[in-house]
Amino acid sequence: MRADARMNQDRLLEAAARAFAHEGAEGSLKAIAKDAGVGIGTLYRRFPTRERLIEATYRNETARLCDAAPGLLDTAPAAEALRAWMDRFVDYMATKHGMADALHAVLVTDGELRMKTRDLLTDALATLMKAGVADGTIRADVDPEDVLMGLGGVTLIAGQPDQRALAGRLLDLLMDGIRA
Repeated sequence: MRADARMNQDRLLEAAARAFAHEGAEGSLKAIAKDAGVGIGTLYRRFPTRERLIEATYRNETARLCDAAPGLLDTAPAAEALRAWMDRFVDYMATKHGMADALHAVLVTDGELRMKTRDLLTDALATLMKAGVADGTIRADVDPEDVLMGLGGVTLIAGQPDQRALAGRLLDLLMDGIRA
C-alpha cells in the first residue's frame, strides 16, 4: 500500500474508532470521512461496507492496544505501565461497546477472530505482568486471563454514562489485588 493510502486508512480507522465510541455503530460514515480529512469515496474504496469498517476498526484498535504494552514498559515501571494499559483497555472496550451489535455479527461469523483477539490481549497483559513479577511489584500467582476477566467486568461499569471515574477506582482496586 502506498504511504498516502496507508495514512488515509489510518486516519479513517482512528476517526471510526472515535465515532463508534461516541455514537455507536450507526455513526455517520460521511462524518467519519470528514473527521479523517478524506472524501466519502476514499472511505468506500477502502471499506465498501459499514461491516468491513467496523471489523477493520476492531482489528486496528486491538492491535494498537496490544502493541502499546512494550512501549509502556519502556517509559514507566512495570506496575505503572500495567495500570496505564488498563486505562487504555477501558477506552478500547468503550469503542467496542459502541459497535457491539454490528461487531457481534462479525464475531459470530468469525469465531477465530474472537479467540485470536482474546489471545492477543492476554499476551499483552502477560508481558506487562511478567515485567512486574520480575521487578517484584506484581504477584507471581496471578493468571493474566483472570485479570483480563476482571478488566472486562470493570468495562461494564465504564460503559455507563458518567462512570469513568468509578471505573478508574475499580482499576485501582484490581491493581491493589495483584500487587506483590
